[in-house]
Amino acid sequence: MTLVALVNTLRKPTFNRGSSFRLFFIFATILVARSAASVAIAQSADRPWMNPGLAPEDRAELVLKQLTLDEKLALLHGNGMAHAPQWQMPLTHLTNGGAGYVEGVPRLGIPPLMISDAGYGVRDSGANGRYSTAMPSSLGAASSWDVDSACEFGTVIGQELRAQGFNLTLGGGVDLAREPRNGRNFEYAGEDPLLAGTVAGNLMKCEQAQHVIGDIKHYVMNDQETGRNFVNSVISKRAMQESDLLAFHIAISIANPGVVMCSYNRINGDFGCENHYTLQDVLKKDWGFKGFVMSDWGGTHSTEKASSAGLDQEQPMADFFGPKLKAAVEAGLVPMSEIDDHARRVLYAEFLSGVVDEPLQKSVIDVEKGFEVAQRVEEKSIVLLKNSPTVLPIDPSKVHSIAIIGGHADVGMISGGGSAQVDPPGGNAIMPPGKGATKWQDHIWFPTSPLKALQAKLPNTKIDFDPGTDPKSAANLAKGADLAIVFASQWLSEGMDVPSLSLPDSQDALIEQIASVNPHTIVVLETGTAVTMPWIDKVSGIVEVWYAGSSGHKALANILVGEVNPAGKLPLTFPRSEADLPHPDRPMIPAESHAHAADVADNGAPTSNASAHSGYAVHYEEGSEVGYKWYEVQQKQPLFAFGFGLSYTTYAYSGLSVDSATRTVRFTVKNTGKRPGTEIAEVYARLPKGAEESFKRLVGWKRVTVAPGESQTITVAIDTRVLQTFDEANDRWNLAAGEYGVLVGPSSDNTPLSGILSVR
Repeated sequence: MTLVALVNTLRKPTFNRGSSFRLFFIFATILVARSAASVAIAQSADRPWMNPGLAPEDRAELVLKQLTLDEKLALLHGNGMAHAPQWQMPLTHLTNGGAGYVEGVPRLGIPPLMISDAGYGVRDSGANGRYSTAMPSSLGAASSWDVDSACEFGTVIGQELRAQGFNLTLGGGVDLAREPRNGRNFEYAGEDPLLAGTVAGNLMKCEQAQHVIGDIKHYVMNDQETGRNFVNSVISKRAMQESDLLAFHIAISIANPGVVMCSYNRINGDFGCENHYTLQDVLKKDWGFKGFVMSDWGGTHSTEKASSAGLDQEQPMADFFGPKLKAAVEAGLVPMSEIDDHARRVLYAEFLSGVVDEPLQKSVIDVEKGFEVAQRVEEKSIVLLKNSPTVLPIDPSKVHSIAIIGGHADVGMISGGGSAQVDPPGGNAIMPPGKGATKWQDHIWFPTSPLKALQAKLPNTKIDFDPGTDPKSAANLAKGADLAIVFASQWLSEGMDVPSLSLPDSQDALIEQIASVNPHTIVVLETGTAVTMPWIDKVSGIVEVWYAGSSGHKALANILVGEVNPAGKLPLTFPRSEADLPHPDRPMIPAESHAHAADVADNGAPTSNASAHSGYAVHYEEGSEVGYKWYEVQQKQPLFAFGFGLSYTTYAYSGLSVDSATRTVRFTVKNTGKRPGTEIAEVYARLPKGAEESFKRLVGWKRVTVAPGESQTITVAIDTRVLQTFDEANDRWNLAAGEYGVLVGPSSDNTPLSGILSVR
C-alpha cells in the first residue's frame, strides 16, 4: 500500500474493531516491507556478490577478494564420505549421509557443498531413511534418442536431490561404450559421441536447472573398470579428440555444468586427475570451461602436479589438497594464482547453478511424479529387436494362456549396481523383508513385478510363473501355454567388467529349452550393455528393456499389450560374438599390479593411491572407430546395428534433398502400417573421397510421430562438429572442402536415401 492510499484510509470517518485491526495490519506490513528493503539494500552494499543480476564470474571474483588463504583452501577438498569407514574426517558427520561435504564460507553467505551420487536416482536413500525414484538406466534413456525424455530424467533427479538436502550431483556419465563389457556402460549413453553427448548434456542441463550443481564425468577414457585405478589408456590425440573427447565437449556445451569429474585411469601416461593435456589444454583452454574439476573419489595422486595440471578439488579427503597444499603455497611451490583459480571456479559453479540464491530446504519428494516420469522415459527407451512371426503385441483374443519364466519376474526387475545404485523401497525385492543391509555389488531387484503388471493388463488371460531354476519344470509350463515369455538379466556394476557378453547363470540354455517346446517364445532382456544371443533364430520375439527403473513393469506391460508402440533404438551395437570386438581378449593385469587391483574398499573406491608405474595398459588402436564405425570398416555384420529398433508399424523414406548452404537435409517419412507410431529418422554422413576415415558417422536425427497412412516431411540440421577432423600436428580442427555423402534411414546399417553435401 502506498502512503497516499494509507492517508486516504485514515481520513475515513468511521472506525470499528475491524477497521482498527486492518489499520494495524497496514502499518505492520509497511514496516516489515521497509525493514526487508533496508536489509536487502544493506546486504547488497555489504555483499555485492549477492546481487543475482551480476554474472556468475563477476560474483565469484567479488567473493574471492574477501577470502583468506584458509577459506580458499577449504573450498578445494572434501571432508570424508558417509558410510565409508576408510574416509572419515572431523566434519564427515555433516555429509547428510551423502558422498561428500565441502565447507562453505558462512560469513559471506556461501553455502557448503552437499554431494550425492545420482546416476539414475539419489543414492543411499534407504540407508538414510529416505526414498528416491529410480529412473531407467542412462543407457536406456539414450535409447529414446529424445532430449525431452533426458530433460525429464534430469529434472526429477535434481528435484529429489534438493528435497533430500543435496546441492551437487555426481551423475552425468558420458564415457563412450568403446568396450561393451564395461561394468558401467549402463551409466553412460552409448557408443556415438553426438548421441551420447546430446542425451547426457540435456539430462544434466535440466538437472542443474533445479539449483543443483551439475556434473559431467568421468573425464576421460574411463572406458573399462578392470584395473581402473591404474590402467593406462593409450590413444592418439586425434583419435581421442574425434571420439571420447568429442562426446564430452558436446555434453559440456549443452549442459554448461558447474563440475567436470576427472577419471581414475591414466591417459597416455598421466592420471586423469593430473593430466595437463586433457584438463588444462583441452577442457579449460580450448573449450573455455569455467567450472571446477573435481577428482573421482580417491583419484588424486599428487599436490603440485595435480594443481598445476588443472585439478581444482580433491575428493573425498584432504590428503593432497589440504595441509600439503597449504605447505606448498607457503613454500612457493604452488603460486597463489593457482589457488585463486581453483577457488574462483568453485565459487563460479555455486553462483552459476543458483545454490547461493536458492538455499537448500528439505522437502517431501513427489513420489507419484517420479513414477510417472520413470514410466514415460522407459516406454520410450524399450527396444523391440525381433517380432517374427508377429507375436507382439499380445492379442488376448488369440492368446489365452501365458507362461512367464525366470528373472524373478514374479517379484521385480533388476537394477544396476555400484555408486549409481538406488535403494528400492522395502529393500531388495528378491530377499525376505529386513534381510540385512544392502552391500556393495549386491544384485538388487526393484519391487516392480512384470507378472503382476501383465496380469492387471490381461485379467482374462491365464498367466502362470516358473522361476526357471528347474529347466524341466519351466519347459513343462511353457509347453502348455499359448505364449512363453522368458525374462533374462545381465547385471552390471561399477568396479567390475563382465567376463563376456553371454547371459550369465545358464540363461542361454534355459531360453533354448523353452524355445524348443514353444515356438511362440519371447525373450525380455534386462541388461546394462549388449549381449550375445545364440538362440536368436529359435525365438519369435526379443524385447530389450535395459534397467527399467521404478515403473519398468508398467512400461513393459504397456508395450507388450500394444497400448504403447515401441520406438526405442539401440545406442550401441550388439555384436555376434566377442571375436568381432576391437579387443576380443582384453589384456590381463600384470602380476606387479595385482596388489593394487585388490586394494579397494567394500564400496568400490580405492583405499590407497595406485602406482603410476603399473605396466597395465590398453592400447586403443581402433582410434575413433568406435562401435558401428568399427564394424563398417572391418566389414563385420553385427547381430543388431547401432540405431536399430522395430515398431508395431512400418515406415517408408523418400524425397531426400540436401541444402549445402544451410547444411540441412529434408526428406519424407510415411507410416505404411496400421498403427500410429514414432519413428527416429537417422542422418549419417561420410567424409569426401580420399579422406583417411571412410566410415559413416551420425550427424543428426529427429523423432517424428506419424499416423497410419500419413506422411511428414522433416528437416534435420547436419552437425558439422562430427564432420571435422583433428589436426594433431597443428592442434586444430579442419572441415575439409569437398563432397560429403549423406545417408538417411532407420538405422546405421539401413540408409535407403543418399545425397551430397558440398562444402566449399
